[in-house]
Amino acid sequence: MKTLTLTSLSLSLSLSLSLSQEQEKEKKERKGYWQKVAKMVTEEKSHKYPTMPEVVEELKRMTDIGFPIAALSLVGYLKNMILVVCMGRLGSLELAGGALAIGFTNISGYSVLSGLAMGMEPLCSQAFGSRNLLVASHTLRRTILMLLLASIPIGLLWVNLEPLLLSLHQDPDITRIASLYCRFSIPDLIANSLLHPLRIYLRSKGTTWPLMWCTLVSIVLHVPVTIFLAFTLCLGVPGIAISTFITNFNTLLFLVCYMYLFSRATEEEPSSTPLIRQQPFLSSPSTSLRKEWGLLLRLAIPSCIAVCLEWWWYEFMTILAGYLHNPQAALATSAIIIQTTSLMYTLPTSLSASVSTRVGNELGAGRPQKARLATVVAIGLALLSSLFGLLWTTLGREAWGKVFTKDDEVLELTMVVLPIIGLCELANCPQTTSCGILRGSARPGIGAGINFYSFYMVGAPVAIGLAFVWKLGFVGLCYGLLAAQVVCVVSILTVVYKTDWDRESLKAKELVGNTGALAHEHADHIAKCEEGEGLSFG
Repeated sequence: MKTLTLTSLSLSLSLSLSLSQEQEKEKKERKGYWQKVAKMVTEEKSHKYPTMPEVVEELKRMTDIGFPIAALSLVGYLKNMILVVCMGRLGSLELAGGALAIGFTNISGYSVLSGLAMGMEPLCSQAFGSRNLLVASHTLRRTILMLLLASIPIGLLWVNLEPLLLSLHQDPDITRIASLYCRFSIPDLIANSLLHPLRIYLRSKGTTWPLMWCTLVSIVLHVPVTIFLAFTLCLGVPGIAISTFITNFNTLLFLVCYMYLFSRATEEEPSSTPLIRQQPFLSSPSTSLRKEWGLLLRLAIPSCIAVCLEWWWYEFMTILAGYLHNPQAALATSAIIIQTTSLMYTLPTSLSASVSTRVGNELGAGRPQKARLATVVAIGLALLSSLFGLLWTTLGREAWGKVFTKDDEVLELTMVVLPIIGLCELANCPQTTSCGILRGSARPGIGAGINFYSFYMVGAPVAIGLAFVWKLGFVGLCYGLLAAQVVCVVSILTVVYKTDWDRESLKAKELVGNTGALAHEHADHIAKCEEGEGLSFG
């Protein structure tokens, strides 16, 4: 009996002890849980309100990517100016035919190739962010192949341009010059099919300075080559077309030399999952290969549509200007406006490309709050730069108009519409920058939809109504552009504001894979990826 009592007592003591231990353990766990919650809340607050050093650091990174791209765009603008000046030196007929050809090649060829190439931006930028270099390499090759295939129908269209324009009752002499230019520009399709993907590939890992220097050297050589072919050899318009694709092939050659001379190739393959599976290019199972191509096309086609819809609007405005009461003054003013917007577009383009790279890199690296910070900084820069555009087109409108014309009627109309174009720039710069945010987060389809209803469901009816019904003429067309830009920027900023960055980070992980610890290295190393990764076209 005594033994039984002792046993019961010991069991009671051990049970009490175990219960107290369980309670203590539960208290510790509860305390640890709430400490974690408090830590998460603190981190969330710190992410929601970034510190000034974080903003400055992001600004430096974006400037380092964006400044060479802005210079690159400016150099491209100067290249087009050289073409127009040389055509004007050849004669008024050559200038008219060349202008028609340049407009046609932009609409039917270069805008399509540029837009299709943008489909690789989210894949490459997120792949470099997650250190999945195999995805970036495969995407580059597939994009090049896609653009080369797309160049075939474009080239056939350019070859048959003359009968097409004659069927539209265009002037036979102008049509002949335009057709000649287009035929000799067909090799330039090949150059652009290689150049566009290479530029995006290098930009996606932050390597933008070599892009600028290679292009700058090519443009310096472009001037003597154009003069030699067009005037010394008396080739005329064909010589100008030939000089253009020679310049682009020179740029391509310089870029390839840079990549092979200054990039140290390694034979190491990254331990991440590209697109669907890690398989050699064009040697993976047919099902996987179809999925990978399908993914690239699902990004490339909306990107192409978004670019073309906005690009074609200006040509649409030029066509409408030809039906106004005074078409000569309207068309001349339209040419000045297009040159002005092309020059102002250099800043939004660079910001768009920079934020696309930064957002893609950070999402791929699993840092959604850094992607959000890049978005905020980019939109802030866009708003600031758009104010400078407004001041320029408002305060300097007379001086800028006199650069292009001495005709009083054209100058007066130009001075009236330039402030409207400045207001358009207030919306255009944030809108273009936000398009880069959508591309970096692999959502180009949203941008394409917004561009369509903004420019063609809102802008076009407003432009036609004001210009022809309310008799505002060319000023009405510009107000139509303003209406389209306002609707576009409000819509796209709303989409960006409502973005769930954590969800976009998870989507990026599914899209290009994630390499764990490597994905969380400092973002500065992205610009130096060439030290550990080589590029092959085989």
